[in-house]
Amino acid sequence: MRSFKSLNEQEILALAISLEEEDARIYDDFADGLKASYPVQAEEFRRLRAEEDGHRHRLLDLYRKKFGEHIPLIRRQDVKGFVSRKPVWLVRPLGLDAVRKQAELMELETKRFYEKAAQRATDAGIRQLLGDLAEEERKHERLAESIITEEPDTEAAARKREFVLQVVQPGLAGLMDGSVSTLAPLFAAAFATHNNKETLLVGLAASLGAGISMGFAEALSDDGSLTGRGRPWVRGLICGLMTALGGLGHALPYLLPDFYMATGTAIAVVLVELVVIAWIRHRYMDTPWSSAIFQVVIGGLLVFLAGVLIGYE
Repeated sequence: MRSFKSLNEQEILALAISLEEEDARIYDDFADGLKASYPVQAEEFRRLRAEEDGHRHRLLDLYRKKFGEHIPLIRRQDVKGFVSRKPVWLVRPLGLDAVRKQAELMELETKRFYEKAAQRATDAGIRQLLGDLAEEERKHERLAESIITEEPDTEAAARKREFVLQVVQPGLAGLMDGSVSTLAPLFAAAFATHNNKETLLVGLAASLGAGISMGFAEALSDDGSLTGRGRPWVRGLICGLMTALGGLGHALPYLLPDFYMATGTAIAVVLVELVVIAWIRHRYMDTPWSSAIFQVVIGGLLVFLAGVLIGYE
């Protein structure tokens, strides 16, 4: 992946064109998914789609004048700093509140991109267009916030978005990795040795190692300038601590002297961890309960069973 700072003006414009194309198609999907239950809101998303298409045309016109007809394919996933988006076709039926939240995040991210891009542009025409688009995306962000019937508290909504981006997402990623990835080595050691001390040492090593690895990976993933995800070292610390905590939760029961009591307690802790993760995904990531349970609980149980089977070999 390229860093945003390494892009030249031609590549920035190509990326902007790609972003507008993707956002327009997403808004079209929103409108199609909402038209049966929320026709008024669906029409608002069609209007947003048309405006994003207008942005694309303006970017294309400027690109042709400056750089010619060939546009390199540069996508958001090719550049560090963009938040991963869940495909719309995976979330049906669409809920209005979930759609609104995703639209807010899309516009916030695109606005930050144009602001940072305008600051780096040296060509007057490119700088002017990017600055104008940043202001228009700011208006879109407010429109997305008010697309439900009641006007929300925009300051509270902004704080909540920042909390999700800067705390919940890195914390959840760490908790999931720590809780699930350490299951197999811990329970493999437990059932292979029936020795609490050795099992505890394996659990400690796996948890702390995973915490350090995930912390560095999160801190180095992006600098937060485009996404508003905050300071990278803070996100890395949150992610690393939650990763270690997720693994230690089912490792520490092996401080108990009795092997079977320790194992039973560890299994109970695992179930609690998986349910908590599913709840967080449902509460903050707008994941349906059925999907959250299947993805987290079923996946965790499969990893657990893998560790048990390996330990019995």
